[in-house]
Amino acid sequence: MQIWHHFRTITSHKLLVMRYCFRIGLFRQGLAHDLSKYSWTEFSKGCRYWQGNRSPNNAEREDTGVSLAWLHHKGRNKHHFEYWIDYGIGCDTVIQGVPVPRNYVAEMVMDRISASRVYLGKAYTDRAPYEYYRKGKDHLWFVHEQTKAQLEMLLGMLAEKGEKETLRYIKHTFLKEGK
Repeated sequence: MQIWHHFRTITSHKLLVMRYCFRIGLFRQGLAHDLSKYSWTEFSKGCRYWQGNRSPNNAEREDTGVSLAWLHHKGRNKHHFEYWIDYGIGCDTVIQGVPVPRNYVAEMVMDRISASRVYLGKAYTDRAPYEYYRKGKDHLWFVHEQTKAQLEMLLGMLAEKGEKETLRYIKHTFLKEGK
């Protein structure tokens, strides 16, 4: 059990996301970000499967075939694609992604920047969140096309223009266009 290490990792991540959210004007989301990680369901699994260089949810999934922590987490945190899945209209058996509101797409970007910073440490670059997204992109068949396009545009901007310009754009343009 890696109680202290896991606590430090999730708290560092949460505080980073909070600072980034504050910078783009998402104060409530910054404060509430990932609070479910401190619940027993998620925290206990995180302590057991903590490795320090990747999500413990992946290790739990590899060990047991399912991540109970992830199933708990994704249903309580709107900054994850998986929260925004529903049955299609007129087709009760087909699940599909629905458009994610811009404020949660923005939080998703802050989450990806912060996770990359925590897991990569000094090896972090502004390209890292975009590259991580691209590695898993083929598995995102359930994500709404509009949401995918927005996330790719913002992560691409981060990779090409850097953090300062991207955060400025998100705060003054992206979030305002969605109102």
